[in-house]
Amino acid sequence: MAIHDLNYHHLLYFWTIAREGSISRACQRLGLAQPTLSKQLQQLERAMGELLFDRVGRKLILTKFGQMVFRYADEIFSLGRELQEVVEGRPENRPQRLVVGIQDVLPKLIVHHLLKPAFGIPDPIHIICQEGKHVDLLGQLAVHRLDLVLSDAPVAPGMNVRAYNHLLGECGITFFGSADLVQKYQKSFPDSLHGAPVLLPGSNSAIRRDLDQWLSNHEIVPQIIGEFEDSALMKVFGQDAIGMFPAPDVIEPEICRQFGVQVVGRTDEVRERYYAISVERRLKHPAVVAIFEAAREKLFSD
Repeated sequence: MAIHDLNYHHLLYFWTIAREGSISRACQRLGLAQPTLSKQLQQLERAMGELLFDRVGRKLILTKFGQMVFRYADEIFSLGRELQEVVEGRPENRPQRLVVGIQDVLPKLIVHHLLKPAFGIPDPIHIICQEGKHVDLLGQLAVHRLDLVLSDAPVAPGMNVRAYNHLLGECGITFFGSADLVQKYQKSFPDSLHGAPVLLPGSNSAIRRDLDQWLSNHEIVPQIIGEFEDSALMKVFGQDAIGMFPAPDVIEPEICRQFGVQVVGRTDEVRERYYAISVERRLKHPAVVAIFEAAREKLFSD
């Protein structure tokens, strides 16, 4: 197909279907009937000589060729939006929109610290936060439903996602507990954790795997009372003297103050890392730049 034969209306329809995830939602977005949109998609596939989607039940999954076409289409229509804004002039009071995917295992206090600088940029901002699993969030990022993903793990090399890892920082781990537990287990930390009641993050978090390795290296076998995907819930049970729990050392004072617990011990042998993942190699959105700079220069500066 010669480039001058490309039907940009059909390309727009394909791009919208890929972004919305289904033909029915794309119909709602475009105001078109489903048979019409399906026909336009088929015409584009015939013109390009390859399938753009694999049809799995009711779902449409981009083929490898479709993923390549989507990346080009996304650049084309993103530039079109930028041109339209330049021509029309962006209203002065219109807030900039930022949709952030937050991995569900991240401590809420850390997320608060990471996102807070975004609200301090000069221009009005509208931030939308969505929680989810690491893989699910990356899938949404790939089709531009998210602008940014905050995670405790980078994009793995084998994942078929065109995204870039921006390390925000790293820190050590502190174990916390009630006053009674601190009095009993603080003195010989970390050996005192052997046989002691502890609460740990769920097995799907990067920090849990590092903690398990650290405990094994020190030949420590604690009594695991509970495992939690939600770090806030883990802290609440720790506050209730159910067991000792780990958390990032950069939020140590806040945890002690909010949950009425004390420090049992600290270790730098376990490092918790935080990443901002984006489809941009170079961060441009002013709110994202503020998040990155504040994390590197303030929160994780030590």
